[in-house]
Amino acid sequence: MIETVFRTDDVAAADRFDYWRDCMAKLMCPTDMTSAYDSEFKAESRLIQLGAVSVWPGQMQPLRWRRTPRLIRQSDPELYHLSLPFQGAVAIAQDDRTAVHRADQMYFIDTSLPFDCDVPDGPLRGVGLEIPKALVPLPEGDVARLLTRRLSARDGVGSLLAGLLGRLVDDAASFTDADGPRLETVLVDLFTATLAHHLDAQDAVPAESHRRALTLRVQAFIRAQLSDPELTPGMVAAAHHISTSHLHGLFRDQDLTVSGWIRHQRLEHARRDLSDPAQYAVPVHRIAARWGFTHHAVFSRAFCAAYGVPPRDYRQQSLGLGA
Repeated sequence: MIETVFRTDDVAAADRFDYWRDCMAKLMCPTDMTSAYDSEFKAESRLIQLGAVSVWPGQMQPLRWRRTPRLIRQSDPELYHLSLPFQGAVAIAQDDRTAVHRADQMYFIDTSLPFDCDVPDGPLRGVGLEIPKALVPLPEGDVARLLTRRLSARDGVGSLLAGLLGRLVDDAASFTDADGPRLETVLVDLFTATLAHHLDAQDAVPAESHRRALTLRVQAFIRAQLSDPELTPGMVAAAHHISTSHLHGLFRDQDLTVSGWIRHQRLEHARRDLSDPAQYAVPVHRIAARWGFTHHAVFSRAFCAAYGVPPRDYRQQSLGLGA
């Protein structure tokens, strides 16, 4: 993963707006950009490069940018650009359609078509995702039906896509260079599955994309249910209307079985809590119960097998305390 930071504060005040316009041209595509704040413009963005896919969290003051036919002829990266605002509003017009989007309302545009984008007031904070159109295995004519349309970031596959983008914004440092190609694949799959959901064209999505998207939904469900001692492969399969054999098949490429993955997630959450100074007063058995371990002895054996030391010793060592 390659991460680059762009800040208007890094240049002289008189040069900030021109600097930002050049940054946007590099991050996305050339546009005509104007702002009432051009003499005191403030903006910041991070570019996270994941192979051919780009993620860029950012914030900026009100501005307007237009992509014209002339600029398209000048340079077209042939991208789908998805935006997810966290704060503020964006008015977007493309392909004879207009919409206004606010927090948790994703939308996307096509860099090969003219568009007009306006941040009318207040700062805008959010994240953008850029994917080459050639990587999206859906007919371009079908995809065009969704341009500027509101895509929910709270429900279904869209919530998984938004959740991963949010995780990259908040915790990019926790991912390694080796994660880059995998994250690229997952983002393309989730973007494709989100579009397919709204197109009601699931059959147009390759089977492998379906499989990866379902696996991500299952894993998100498991993480949300870790505190439930009754969480089992059977319960997970039933919640997703699939057989247990289908569920086990989804985890065939993982290093762990379904039960092993559940246990690993529980242990990892318990380990993090044990190393948290703010939770030092919380008894070990309560932390274990919080993550679905009903028997303390079972938890202690599993923890020791996974990390080489009993949970109490791990807590002491991680917090730098004496035994």
